[in-house]
Amino acid sequence: MNETQREIEASLGVGHAKHHARTWLGWIVAVVVLGALGFWWMQGAEERAQVTYVTEPVTRGELTITVTATGTIEPTNLVEISSELSGTISDVLVDFNDTVTAGQVLARLDTVQLNAQLSVQLASLAASEAQLASAQASLLEAEADYEIVRQLDERGVISHVNLTASEAALSRARANLASAQANVELSQAQLEAQEAILSRATIVSPIDGIVLDRAVDTGQIVAASLSAPELFTIAEDLAQMELQVDVAEADIGRIAVGDAADFTVDAYDDVTFPAVISMVRFASDSTDGLVTYKAILSVVNDDLLLRPGMTATADITVAQFSDVLLVPNAALRFAPPQVIEVEASDSEGGGGLLGLIMPSRPGGQTRAVSDSTLWVLRDGVAVEIEVTRGDSDGLLTIIGDGDLMEDDQVITDIIEGR
Repeated sequence: MNETQREIEASLGVGHAKHHARTWLGWIVAVVVLGALGFWWMQGAEERAQVTYVTEPVTRGELTITVTATGTIEPTNLVEISSELSGTISDVLVDFNDTVTAGQVLARLDTVQLNAQLSVQLASLAASEAQLASAQASLLEAEADYEIVRQLDERGVISHVNLTASEAALSRARANLASAQANVELSQAQLEAQEAILSRATIVSPIDGIVLDRAVDTGQIVAASLSAPELFTIAEDLAQMELQVDVAEADIGRIAVGDAADFTVDAYDDVTFPAVISMVRFASDSTDGLVTYKAILSVVNDDLLLRPGMTATADITVAQFSDVLLVPNAALRFAPPQVIEVEASDSEGGGGLLGLIMPSRPGGQTRAVSDSTLWVLRDGVAVEIEVTRGDSDGLLTIIGDGDLMEDDQVITDIIEGR
């Protein structure tokens, strides 16, 4: 702009008018911004004034800490009965659920061939015994001949060669007798072995119990050449059962032998059965990276309601407390809406000039929950108090030291008005 133009604008007052226009525009923008901030602040204050706290009372009572595990009901002693022999089943004498005693016959194999082999052994023994009798007679004869020859030799009637021959005959007779005796013993042993084989054709129960499974029928061929086939499964005593549960690695250190437990099964939804831990095995099981340990619980089943293979869910009692202050876990997770610490505000860009111009809106942020504090509603005001946490069953937590009394109203949630 040249000097002439500036002189013209000064004479007409144009430059002065532009300056006044910019000044008024700035004031208008400032008023609008301040009005918006005031409305925003008042809206937040109004919402805060309309907050309603949800509370629950502090109670005094008992708390039981449990570990939950699942597993199956099994007999304490389960015996699988097989056949040592191959053959055809001629008789099956028991069925499912039959009660049996030790030594009771369960099934029989066809014994025609075994009986024939037994007859052969009997005949062989008879032949061996006959040979023994013959050898004994030959020995008596050889002894008598030797005595005669010896006397004649002493009188010089016969040649000394005859005495030597008689002595050899006597030795052979004695050897034949020993051989015949050995043959008799061998035949006797073979007979006993054949009788033992024949006895195994009769399958008997080794224990008193109940037949849980029967896997054989009359006429079925049993082949025991490679592995003994399983024919029957017998449970020794269904009145004494055991619950085998898988305990998570994180809980295994909390349970011990002697701990009491209660469990339920799907068959009886409304019935709870008692049990006691009798063993915690050291060996671990791993499935898809999850490590568990087997715990064995003793179960009394006098009414026979429980059956092998039932799925059960057990709650093992690991600790019990009485006359303790209890608060709901929701109260431990609660913190009322308020401004976060200065450090948090700075980290989110709330500091500096912008923070001074636009302060945080009331109720707009929530402070992190403290592990050692609770919020209690006293005279309509939320009061933060220091406490010491104890054990928890997942719903309630024991509170130790702290300015907390029974029937205090701990805050668990808020309802903001609109």
